[in-house]
Amino acid sequence: MFAHLSDEIEQRRRRNQVLVHLCDGQKSLETDRRAWLPSDSNTVDILDLMHALPRLWEAAHVFHAEGGAAASAFVRDRLLQVLRGEVASVVHGLRYLGTVRALNGAKRLRLRKACDFLKANEHRMRYDEYLTAGYPIATGVIEGACRHVIKDRMERAGMRWQVPGAQAMLHLRAVSASGDWESFQRFRIKSENQRLYPNKRAFKNIDWPFPLAV
Repeated sequence: MFAHLSDEIEQRRRRNQVLVHLCDGQKSLETDRRAWLPSDSNTVDILDLMHALPRLWEAAHVFHAEGGAAASAFVRDRLLQVLRGEVASVVHGLRYLGTVRALNGAKRLRLRKACDFLKANEHRMRYDEYLTAGYPIATGVIEGACRHVIKDRMERAGMRWQVPGAQAMLHLRAVSASGDWESFQRFRIKSENQRLYPNKRAFKNIDWPFPLAV
């Protein structure tokens, strides 16, 4: 997958264009990105916010009952801090609160795991900078596009695909979903005319009536 992405980036990326690597908290995704994809000053690693949020809920349920207003308020306050780029303060506050409450056993372990995850990904959670720059901070739009373009068309009842046919269909699906169907058809007809009738221009330039052979 990363070899394919590397080829695509090499072909498409413009000079000094920002490359955003937005993914979940799986460590191998970050290490493989560094091994395969560019790591220049215009490369930005971002942790999907939806994979940071569950850790805040885990921490909230250590101190408050699940489903309660107190837990929701706990998460809301810390989520706003995270969006302001204050991840270090959130982690410090959670650990301090755990110490003050003298947590032990399973609750202490749950809080430690949540804090360790946030701390390990702090360098990918500068959401205040990302939002200011207009970068995406969650993959919902991407996942929705994958469902709309691929799943909704390719996984209908009774469908069976081989790679060449599936790839051809997805090319057309992408054109249609992008709203470029009419432009594509004009381009296709023009290209087919040029392929089928390569001498059409020369034929038009002949003086008529065509001289009869003597």
